[in-house]
Amino acid sequence: MLKIADLPETLPVFPLTGALLLPRARLPLHIFEPRYLAMLEDCMKTSERLIGMVQPNPRPGSDSADLQRIGCAGRLTQFSETEDGRYMVTLTGISRFRVLEEVQGFTPYRRAKVSWQGFEQDLASTDTDPGFDRERFLGLLGRYFETRNLSTDWDSLKQAEDELLVNSLSMLLDFEPEDKQALLEAPSLSTRRETLVTLIEFALRGGDERGAGGALQ
Repeated sequence: MLKIADLPETLPVFPLTGALLLPRARLPLHIFEPRYLAMLEDCMKTSERLIGMVQPNPRPGSDSADLQRIGCAGRLTQFSETEDGRYMVTLTGISRFRVLEEVQGFTPYRRAKVSWQGFEQDLASTDTDPGFDRERFLGLLGRYFETRNLSTDWDSLKQAEDELLVNSLSMLLDFEPEDKQALLEAPSLSTRRETLVTLIEFALRGGDERGAGGALQ
């Protein structure tokens, strides 16, 4: 099992609004911009093959953006090249990190000095949610899908392990960037599930009020 000491102090970072990667989950990406093609090529030359996914944090009144303070590193686990030089890749989440500062240099992409402290649980084989009431959760999810005319493979959802179910929905459902960041920063699977429930209940109320609601236990 990986340890914090095995992880690098500096990461190439891919700022992407609304994109969420979580530990042990997979994120497919379509890479075509020259600066990120360069990032990918440099990544493949390293032994870790890690890229930090982090949301930009817009500066008021500016076209540029800082980085959110928490991101998640993913290991490049699959990639294929198209005939016109683009890449279809998959990142597998390894661990969240805290951005300490951006690293200035000569790469066309952004890099950051990071800290892995406080995210030791991310390196474990799995996370658990002892209080998860799957039946009530799926009932709530069914109402959410119905109001948005969405379809899914319910048999697969019912059979998915708790962590896979909660994390996949956190990554895939169409929430605002700040909500995605809250899901990323949740300290445990239980709190992520509670946050996810809050967001779904808020959406079912029509988005007319923010509030914790009655979190499913």
